[in-house]
Amino acid sequence: MLVRAGQVTPLECEHPAPPLGLGALGGGGYSVCSFRFDEGDLLLLYTDGVTEARDAAGVFYPLADRLLAWTREVPEGLLKRVCADLLAYTGGRLGDDAAMIAIRRLPPPAGP
Repeated sequence: MLVRAGQVTPLECEHPAPPLGLGALGGGGYSVCSFRFDEGDLLLLYTDGVTEARDAAGVFYPLADRLLAWTREVPEGLLKRVCADLLAYTGGRLGDDAAMIAIRRLPPPAGP
């Protein structure tokens, strides 16, 4: 997910790679996907354990919707909020492993 100027955008590749460990079954190579990553942008990388987590009614965790409330967070704060919210949403138990990494593009350091 890309967080830019208060907006949350899912990033999708036209030709996504197969799941880890299954690349040899596809027979083809990997494609490269690129996107703008401007100063101030925040990129949230996550595994399917995050988006496939379910509440008591079986509804998937709405990551993009939840991120809208935290678009001004620093990476560490965003991870803490998503983690706490995800555990609250699932009643404290995830059915799969979940991992997240948040990266913010900083401006270049000031010159001498």
